[in-house]
Amino acid sequence: MYSYLARQPILNKDKVTIGYELLFRDGPENSFPNICDETATNRLLIDNFFSSGSNQITGGKRGFVNFPHASLIQRVPLLFPKKSFIIEILETCEPNDELLEAIIELNQKGYTLALDDFIPSPEWKRFIPYIHIIKFDIRVTPIEKCMLFIRLHKTNKIKYLAEKVETYEEFVRAKEAGFDFFQGYFFSKPEMLQRKSLSPSSLTTLRLYQEICQSEVDYNKIEEIIATDVSLSYKLLRHVNGMFVIRAKPISSFKQALVYLGEERLRRFITFVATSHALENKPQSLYNLSLQRAQFCERLGARSPLNISSNQAFLMGLFSLLDSLLDQPLNELLLLLPLSSEIKEALLDHTGSLGMLLKLAMAYDTADWDSVNQCTSALKLKESDVVDAYMSSVKWATAFERTMTKPDV
Repeated sequence: MYSYLARQPILNKDKVTIGYELLFRDGPENSFPNICDETATNRLLIDNFFSSGSNQITGGKRGFVNFPHASLIQRVPLLFPKKSFIIEILETCEPNDELLEAIIELNQKGYTLALDDFIPSPEWKRFIPYIHIIKFDIRVTPIEKCMLFIRLHKTNKIKYLAEKVETYEEFVRAKEAGFDFFQGYFFSKPEMLQRKSLSPSSLTTLRLYQEICQSEVDYNKIEEIIATDVSLSYKLLRHVNGMFVIRAKPISSFKQALVYLGEERLRRFITFVATSHALENKPQSLYNLSLQRAQFCERLGARSPLNISSNQAFLMGLFSLLDSLLDQPLNELLLLLPLSSEIKEALLDHTGSLGMLLKLAMAYDTADWDSVNQCTSALKLKESDVVDAYMSSVKWATAFERTMTKPDV
């Protein structure tokens, strides 16, 4: 048995990730079928909270877990410490007396409660005093209608979360309406597509990307680019020294650091640090997603019998968010990079084996299990390969995030 889990970031008004909604499905055969909500919740809890905890998946941030009616009535959350996760009361729950008793008890014992996909109705009114977070699907309930509800209940100590926020404009409107938290893919869309020029840090990043895409790395050229940016220079030296703490003497020059890394590790290292550099004013979730997707694609590329280059799969996964990283249209940015036609076609049109791999990554990010199943079959992959690759890539990206966000000492 394998557990299938995807995570969706939840951000605050400053676009800082405060938690992840954990989405789960499971199936005993080589497919991704739907199962009942109760089984999904129970397996998610067993696989991610009973054993090693959720830190490897959420990086220490709060997890939002869906709880159906029966799990709440049976007081399943009481099996876990009250700070383990945020309890999401599914919209399919019947707002009856039995449920209200369970919610009151969980509230009194210190658990954090959220109403998922909430649609205001008289039946739910008596639950409001015991709720901490209300989630509105803005595709179902327009932002303007949500705003009226928020204003009517502004005296309550309730936080509001806007789901399915898909554009930066919607993010701004939701903030103005009074929402505190946001979930969706607005952060993975360029905020300013109309901008004609790249910022200095973005230009530096793009020049470095151009160099690592070449068949042979030019150390002198990379050193020259890095030396023009003080912030990036510092980051590179700090992180290279951090990677090789066993050395008797610290690395003190760019060229020394680059050569010491070696060509293949240099490509990856430049990718990580340059991406981080470009995202100084971007949500951390976007950075994590780009690295996780690159790692996911690389792992599956190596496992597919369709002769997919793992290096090309890595670059394709990373560059699938390049428009968001650099605030420029993807088709224009790809004209500037010496990428293979296969990568460019995969990124722009989702064609070929690489394009199918990208579709798989995107489907898993949104827990679209039907599409995941179709792409898995098309790539001739095993169900277990996909699950292992996703979980490994999430843990890897989470671990890397911790190393990148450690305070300087």
